[in-house]
Amino acid sequence: MFIYKVCTETLWREAEREGVFRGAPVDFQDGYIHFSTASQVAETLAKHFAGQTDLLLIEIDTGRLGAALKWEPSRGGALFPHLYGALKLAAVTRVVPLPLGAGGIHTLPPLPA
Repeated sequence: MFIYKVCTETLWREAEREGVFRGAPVDFQDGYIHFSTASQVAETLAKHFAGQTDLLLIEIDTGRLGAALKWEPSRGGALFPHLYGALKLAAVTRVVPLPLGAGGIHTLPPLPA
C-alpha cells in the first residue's frame, strides 16, 4: 500500500541532501508527519495547498515504515496516516511534480488504489 506526502520542492530537495525527511512546519507543530491515501490526496491539495506552485507528490511504501506509522481519525472521522518520526528516503517509491492545471487545480498522476 502507498501513502502520499505533498511538499514544496525546496523542502524535498533539502531532505534529499540530508537523506531523511523530517517534515514541514505543520508536521513539526503537530508532532508527526501528515500523509494522505490515494483517495485523500485531492482533498488535501484543495484544502491545504490551493493555488500553490512548486509542489511535489511523494509516494511512500507503507510496508517500509514500521510501527511509527499510525492511522488516526481526522477530517470527518476518516483515518489518515501519520508518521511519528522521520521519513527515511528508502521508503519513497517515486516523486512527482504537481503542476497547476485548469482552474488552478493541481494535476495528479494516476495513483494506485
